Amino acid sequence: MSKVLAIDYGGKRSGIAITDSLKMIASPLTTIATKEIHDFLKEITEKEDIDTIVIGEAKRFSGEASTIEKSIEPLLGFIKKKFPKIELVRQDESFTSKLALDAMIQGGMKKKQRQEKGNLDKISAAIILQSYLESTNF
Repeated sequence: MSKVLAIDYGGKRSGIAITDSLKMIASPLTTIATKEIHDFLKEITEKEDIDTIVIGEAKRFSGEASTIEKSIEPLLGFIKKKFPKIELVRQDESFTSKLALDAMIQGGMKKKQRQEKGNLDKISAAIILQSYLESTNF
């Protein structure tokens, strides 16, 4: 069965999360250097049956697109061209970093682990993915 992949796109690092094959549970997968995201997507789509890629949509409080959105546009074009059969979805990522930090604290993660930016990024991706799953009816 197919899975859904989520990306919390960042200027330096991007967090990645993936569902189980039943598309019920979003789990943090990894954090990668953003400059390596194209190669990562090629590799993971060869290993996993991905039918949807969800990318966080960064907005300001006013509802306007955040400055990182311009950096995401080339990635969107790459995915549409390279993976035309994979559905591409944008999901609001407002407050995911705060929610991820809260989740790490509640989960008992030590301060040193919480300070590792990669942990925050992949948990943020899982929150984006879980929000997407909750908004759809699989």
